[in-house]
Amino acid sequence: MKEYRLNNQLDALDTRILNELTENARIPYSQLAKNLNVSNSLIHQRIRKLEESGVLGNAQFRLTADKLGYETCAFTQIIIGEPKFLQSIIHELKKIPEIVECVNTVGRYAIMVKIYAVNNTHLRDIVYERILTIKGVTETNTMVTFETNFNRSLKLS
Repeated sequence: MKEYRLNNQLDALDTRILNELTENARIPYSQLAKNLNVSNSLIHQRIRKLEESGVLGNAQFRLTADKLGYETCAFTQIIIGEPKFLQSIIHELKKIPEIVECVNTVGRYAIMVKIYAVNNTHLRDIVYERILTIKGVTETNTMVTFETNFNRSLKLS
């Protein structure tokens, strides 16, 4: 298989720090320094640099949707009438709390969103009453998921 190289400014230590943090975002910096055999201050400097460059985003906890009572997860693809509506549609989609991810795509569907709903009836209400009523949305296609087999962060080599 062909090997691909990333075009970035990460050195070996940055890569090791990022890989450790993606495995355990709650690791204390002192433990991270010990694991990588470097000083605490160097870890603090490097993490600050990674945050400032935008490589390392805001750390956040992931909630487990099904444990909170959201039994249905779905991806809804959205067709828009005209490109001029794209930004206003995205703005309206942000107002729907059950939508946890929104991506702009190429092809027939301009937008795809990930939705968590309490059940299928709740999902129907979100699609019919909240998404399809947005000015500029002309059609949707929804795929309900059975389960998430894995979800991971990028791994750097």
